Amino acid sequence: MTTDATKSPPLSDRAFLLANAVVSAVAVAVLGWILVLREPGGDAGALAFMPAVNATLNGLSASCLVAGWLAVRSRRLALHRALMLAAFGCSAVFLVGYLTYHFVHGDTRFPEENPLRGLYLGVLGSHVVLSIAALPMILTTFWFSLTGQIARHRRIARWTLPIWLYVSVTGVVVFLMLRAAVG
Repeated sequence: MTTDATKSPPLSDRAFLLANAVVSAVAVAVLGWILVLREPGGDAGALAFMPAVNATLNGLSASCLVAGWLAVRSRRLALHRALMLAAFGCSAVFLVGYLTYHFVHGDTRFPEENPLRGLYLGVLGSHVVLSIAALPMILTTFWFSLTGQIARHRRIARWTLPIWLYVSVTGVVVFLMLRAAVG
């Protein structure tokens, strides 16, 4: 007798997991290309508002995540679903805005002489590493929910939620620290 954990995933799950891996790898590659390899181009001033918009989207995502967690804890599943879709939407729009801004503007450096630079780099580093891990986890969590694999959804959501929440909150923190240091 096989258990749910020892069964081979159905073909549709395998196809999703492959697509998830490709999408996640391409997203990281594009981000790396934009931030590390590519020279920024275009009118950076035209998108000066985007970091504040992106921080707002991160804050909205975090708020939806907490509200969605509270909704599922109180068994309000329709509300939970709507809030998690809203969090996903905010995060997706954030990602598009983030990539667009950095494509045009390039990277903003935290001043080396600022005494908070070490703290900033620590927060930024954990934010970046966990955001890379969060994308495939978020997509997998949604896949399990949308395909009715609720037990699997719950198992991965226990890990996805705190990581996604941390990434959303630290996105706002990074913005505020950078804004305070650079002006």
